[in-house]
Formats: sequence, C-alpha cells, structure tokens
Amino acid sequence: MSYFGIDRIFKVFQTMRSYGGIKASLYKLWRMDSLRPGILVGTDKYGNQYYENKSYFYGRNRWIEYAPKYGFDYDGSQVPAEWFGWLHYKTDLLPSQDPSRPNYKWMADHTENLSGTSEQYVPYSTTKPKIQAWFCKMTFFDGT
Repeated sequence: MSYFGIDRIFKVFQTMRSYGGIKASLYKLWRMDSLRPGILVGTDKYGNQYYENKSYFYGRNRWIEYAPKYGFDYDGSQVPAEWFGWLHYKTDLLPSQDPSRPNYKWMADHTENLSGTSEQYVPYSTTKPKIQAWFCKMTFFDGT
C-alpha cells in the first residue's frame, strides 16, 4: 500500500478527523495555510496552542497555532518568552517542566508589539521640529 501512496491518503483522512472533520480542517487550512498532524504539548495563557511532530525534519517539527481571537492578524510578537525558547529549540523542556525558569512578582507580563497599529507607542517630543509644514491658502478671483 505504501508503494502506491495509499497510506498517505489514509493519513490525510486521519489528520482531518483529528481536526474535527472536513469543515474544521478547511477552516484551519484557510486560516493557518497548513494542515499538519501533531501532538498538542501545551497552551499558553493567551490561548495559543503549541504542537510537535517528531516525524518532521528538525527545525520544522514544532509550531504554533495562534488563538482564534487573533483571526488573521497574528504575528511572532504574540508568543510569550517562555514558549519562544521551546519553539526555537533553545530548550527541550516545556515551560511547565523547567525548574530553572525565574518567576518573580516584579516581572512584567508579556505584551505584543503594537507597531503599525493605532495603539502604537508614539513619544511626545518637546523639541522644535526642524521642518515646518506650510499650507497654501488659495484665493480665487472672479475676474472683475
């Protein structure tokens, strides 16, 4: 069966079944551009899910599926630091399994990068600008 590739067809159907059927699989394919089978290893407090499949090449066997609240507007700055290390192979320990990970009360919570949005940080400047904007006041004469 593997000679003709029939086992791959069964694997596709098994993957679609694990995602919840044809409709859910098509939605996941449309939203994430891929439909990969994997083992759910954890979820962060923002709702992102982290998967691993050891049968893929090293460097491609860990991935994230962003929370549905982000829709199509997801980016890499929405990954918290504790999961960033696991996702980029800095450690093989999950954040819940790593005893050396510091966790102090004074540590700031993760925030995503809001550059390019209406909520971006824009510093207030007290210096006089070097270039002044000018406006042209046009007056029209009626010819009299």
